[in-house]
Amino acid sequence: MESSRRQPWFLVLLLSLLLSCSSVAQNRVTILSDAFGKNGTLAPVWGYSALIEFEGKRILFDTGGDNALFQQSLQRMHVDLSHLDMVIISHAHGDHTSGLRYVLSLNPNVPLFVPDDDFFTGKELPHPFLATNADPTLPAEMRYYGGKAPAHIQDWLAYSDTKMTVVNGPVSLAPHIRLVALVSSKAAFAGLHEISLVLDTPKGAVIVAGCSHPGIEQILAAATASDPKTPVYMLFGGLHLVLDTREQIEGTLNVIADQYHVQKMAVGHCTGERAFSMIKQKWAKNDEYAGLGEVIPF
Repeated sequence: MESSRRQPWFLVLLLSLLLSCSSVAQNRVTILSDAFGKNGTLAPVWGYSALIEFEGKRILFDTGGDNALFQQSLQRMHVDLSHLDMVIISHAHGDHTSGLRYVLSLNPNVPLFVPDDDFFTGKELPHPFLATNADPTLPAEMRYYGGKAPAHIQDWLAYSDTKMTVVNGPVSLAPHIRLVALVSSKAAFAGLHEISLVLDTPKGAVIVAGCSHPGIEQILAAATASDPKTPVYMLFGGLHLVLDTREQIEGTLNVIADQYHVQKMAVGHCTGERAFSMIKQKWAKNDEYAGLGEVIPF
């Protein structure tokens, strides 16, 4: 009787394999905000946000350009952001930060990584600003700070109630997860701080960029600086080629392909329609569609 109740060894092995496979989370990126997509129930909006699931961690990269539509898309996609391992904001522009307060309301203690930008860190009001037209004859209740201005005066600090880590250089967040930080020198965005996410996988680096204001070439260089021969497996996010000429785009794409050997492209946002077309031609089957609502494994 006892032997008849034993399960055949192959069924036990099969069950063990199924349980093992189901417990291994798939590495993937879900596009939560962008201005194009196939899903007609999701409202396109100018902005970018992506949920990265990598080696069991859930990483939110940017928070879109419209808080209400961001929340609506999350609801319609059945994406739950109440548990996150970290939130990364690439740069301070509103089309990447609009949903941040909502995300923080769900995760008040989530590790938050931001660029070294006054938008997050604040700046001080110079004393001459108040002293230039000071009038000591006014009663104290009509004078700034009662006529006794403190030594340090915050000009504007929207996130004074938020714990965050300011990133101004390369930093490792966890095994195989790191950030690179650059400052744009391009005329239109000179001085803008931007951080990008790098995931080190057996296939090569997977890079997620917000807008690439410092230049995607510079981001790729920073991401591969420790080992320039390491291949870049996949590139997500915005390349900010939307205003570039065909010749400029071609030059950038040649660097991406020939110098950094990026195997797969899954770009969106400010990359631009002309660039979308040229990337589709250049990468062919290795160009992954990354519109709003798409889930892209890597």
